[in-house]
Amino acid sequence: MDAFVGARIALRRSALGLSQTALATRLGISFQQVQKYERGTNRISASRLHAVADVLGMPITAFFPQTEGANSQDTIDPDWPAGLRFMSATAEGQAVAASFPLITDRALRQAVATIVQALAAPAS
Repeated sequence: MDAFVGARIALRRSALGLSQTALATRLGISFQQVQKYERGTNRISASRLHAVADVLGMPITAFFPQTEGANSQDTIDPDWPAGLRFMSATAEGQAVAASFPLITDRALRQAVATIVQALAAPAS
């Protein structure tokens, strides 16, 4: 769960164009601490998570996977943080990660996700 929360922080920070140093400055902590939170190496306290949510302009619930009973289309793959790290290693991946949350139409986001999944599927 620590890695999941950290990956969500990294994704939103990246989408906003903030560096780890900029986020750290706004939180009054070192950029190394932000790195540790984003990697899931260090747990983030509830009060610090609240501050992060304020700085990143998102609700605290956005840092956690949906609970049981959620719409199956909204569930999150538990292995996605590793994929996010891989994706953010390229300029193209960073562009997609930064732009995707800005698509306000949910149906359009789902269509883009379907296209990307289809393109990524191994050829049969």
